[in-house]
Amino acid sequence: MKPRSTIVAAVLALALVAGPNEARSQERACRSPDPIDTIDEMFSAIFACWEPPPGTAGMTLTLQFSIRRNGTLIGKPRATYSHLGNDGRLNRAFVASILDALDKALPLPVSDSMGGAIAGRTLFPRFTAASGDAS
Repeated sequence: MKPRSTIVAAVLALALVAGPNEARSQERACRSPDPIDTIDEMFSAIFACWEPPPGTAGMTLTLQFSIRRNGTLIGKPRATYSHLGNDGRLNRAFVASILDALDKALPLPVSDSMGGAIAGRTLFPRFTAASGDAS
């Protein structure tokens, strides 16, 4: 393996060992300029910009997307999994809140080494509205 491939493999392996990348408590401020050095920091940067709408507790959406070395989005994000409710209006508001969070967070301030390791790789953050987040 080449050294860069080894780094990418290690980063992705750590992401898998850590479990699914679900929204968790905000560990950084939305649009923080602090450099992102890990996948967890990358997802925390996005989740910090997310506010689930009231009434969406238990709803989940997993996005698939890739970013460039400079932290900008490649193409359009795509939903790969969702568990939504029966109210179409609330479902649309939930999805819109996630896309808005991604829009607010981008471009991500990735470090040079992280940008090189993650550029073009497919990411799958999972957004779940906890009962304490949205009532």
